[in-house]
Amino acid sequence: MLSLRPALGLALLRLSVGIIFAAHGYQKFFQYGIAGVTQGFTQMGVPLAAVAAPAVATIEFVGGLLMIVGFYHRVAGALQACVMVGAIVFAKMSGGFFAPSGIEFELMLGVAALTVALAGGGAYTVEEMRGKK
Repeated sequence: MLSLRPALGLALLRLSVGIIFAAHGYQKFFQYGIAGVTQGFTQMGVPLAAVAAPAVATIEFVGGLLMIVGFYHRVAGALQACVMVGAIVFAKMSGGFFAPSGIEFELMLGVAALTVALAGGGAYTVEEMRGKK
């Protein structure tokens, strides 16, 4: 069992990462639409854009919600980290390091998601309540 401070720190990280990913996934589904995301991915040179767009939107939205509640958050974090690698490679690499055009935000978000995947979600997760920690 984690001591209280690291458990709370991981919970705050999990919640903030989950909120950010859920918001971006929501944006892809309900503001841009999958067709718009597919078109954007095609312009960026993402392979299989018609498959990648709904997959990325789902990983971001559903994975973000799972991250928030702390259920399968390790899987969600690993998938979200992969999405951020793709964002860096296909959309941000040529923009240098600093945001908004560089990799800064995607790198930090990917590492944060990977941290949850590797270290767990901390306190107050559905998995903890179910006794599966």
